[in-house]
Amino acid sequence: MPATVETGFGRLNFFDGVPDADSTRLIYDNLDRQRALQAYLLALPAVNQAANRDAILSVGPINLTVPIWEAVVDSRTVELTANNNTPYTWFWVDLRSGPLVIEVPPGVLGLINDMFYSWVADVGITGADRGRGGKYLLLPPGHSGAVPQDYIIVRPKTFQNWLAWRSFPVNGDFRPAVESVKRHTKIYPLSRAANPPRLTFVDMSERPFNMVGPSDFRFWEMLNDVVQVEPSNASDPVTLGFFASIGIQKGKPFQPDARMRRILTEAAVAGDATARALSYRARDPEARIFNDRRWRFAFQGGYQFLHQPGVANLDARAFFFFLATGVTPAMDTQVAGEGSTYPWTAEDALGNALDGGKTYRLHLPGPVPVRTFWSTIVYDTQTRSMLQTDNRFPSVSSQNPGLQVNPDRSVDVWFGPTAPAGKESNWVQTIPGKSWFMILRLYGPLQPWFDKSWKPGDIELQG
Repeated sequence: MPATVETGFGRLNFFDGVPDADSTRLIYDNLDRQRALQAYLLALPAVNQAANRDAILSVGPINLTVPIWEAVVDSRTVELTANNNTPYTWFWVDLRSGPLVIEVPPGVLGLINDMFYSWVADVGITGADRGRGGKYLLLPPGHSGAVPQDYIIVRPKTFQNWLAWRSFPVNGDFRPAVESVKRHTKIYPLSRAANPPRLTFVDMSERPFNMVGPSDFRFWEMLNDVVQVEPSNASDPVTLGFFASIGIQKGKPFQPDARMRRILTEAAVAGDATARALSYRARDPEARIFNDRRWRFAFQGGYQFLHQPGVANLDARAFFFFLATGVTPAMDTQVAGEGSTYPWTAEDALGNALDGGKTYRLHLPGPVPVRTFWSTIVYDTQTRSMLQTDNRFPSVSSQNPGLQVNPDRSVDVWFGPTAPAGKESNWVQTIPGKSWFMILRLYGPLQPWFDKSWKPGDIELQG
C-alpha cells in the first residue's frame, strides 16, 4: 500500500499500510454507505410486503378481515402494478398463534407468498386443489405437533404471509365469482375448526388505498420490524449480514447514532434512485425479450431471479420487487395456453422515456396469440401504480366490448393526453409533465409468443 492513494471517496493516507485517523473515518463511511445501499436493494421484498401488510391491517384485524375488490381494482388503489382485469381477494394471515386453516373457494387463481416474498404455494387452479376448492392448513415455522389428515399442508418459512387470488367472470358478470368467494372463503385456527370465526369482507372498489412503501428513513424501521418478528432461517446469512452491518439484527434494538442515521437516510434516497435505474433504464441486454424491441421480461432469470442455478440475478430481483407484487411459477409459465406472461416497457421505440404530454401508438399484430385475453395497462413511474387520470381504468383490453380491431385482426392502442379522432375506445389517457410505463399482459399465451414468431410493436411516438 502506498503512503497516499486517491479514491472516489477521498485521499487516503497510510503509515506502512496502516490508515491514519482521518482515512479510517473515510473508509468506514464509504463501507457503511456501500452496505446500506446493498441492504436497501436486498430489503425491497420485505419492506414491499410490510407496506402491503400495514395497509391491509388498517382495514381490520388480521386473520379476520378479507379485502376484496368486487368491481376490480381501479387507479384509486395505489399498489405496485395491480391489474383491473379480474376481481382480487387479498389478505394477510399470521401464524404466531398456531396452525391456521384457509378454505379456498373453487375456480380462483391464487398464491401464497411469505414475508420475504418467497413463493410458498399456489392455491386454486394452479394449486393442489386444481380449482375445485380446498382446505389448506398453514403450519407455523418450527411446528412439530401432529399434522391432521384431510388438509393440504403448507409450511411457510415466516409467521406472516400474504394470500391473494383472482376470480373470473361468468358470461362477463363478476358477481357470481364474488359471491362464491364470500360464500366459500374461511380463515380459522385449527383449534376452532368446529366453530370458525366469522370473516369480515371489505369491498375496496373505488376506495383510495395505498399499499406502496416509503423510500425515506421509515424504510429501515419497517425492515427492522420484519427482522425482529420472522425466523432468521427464512432469509439467508449474507442478506441478514448486510442488515446486521447497518444495525438491524434480530433480538437487538435498532438505534443508529446521528452519523449512521444520516448514512441510512441518504442510502434510502440512493437505493430508490438505483431501483429506478434498474427498472426504467436497464443495462443488461438479457433483460430484453427481443433483440430488436424495447420489451423487457418481468421475470428475468425466472420467478427465482437467477443468472443460472445457484447464482442470483441481483439487478433483476431488485427491479421486480421495486415494481411488482406477487411471485409464483404460474406467472412465469413456459407452457403454451397456460398461465400468463407480462412483457413491459418504459421506453419508446427510440429508447426515450415515455412522455405523458405526447401521443404514441402501439401496434399489436393480428391475431394476438392468447387463449383467454390480453390487456394493456398504463402505470405511473413515481408510484408504480395505475396512472390516475379522468379514467378510473387506464387500460385497453381484448375484453373491452368497443375495442376496434383492424381487418387483419391486429389492434392499434393509442396513448396521449387526448384521444385521436375516432380512436377513443382504443386510447389510454396520459398526463403532460408525467412519465409512464406499460405492461402488456397475455393470459394463456400461445406458441407464437414462445417461439417469437409474434412480436408486439414498439411504442412509437406520433408526429
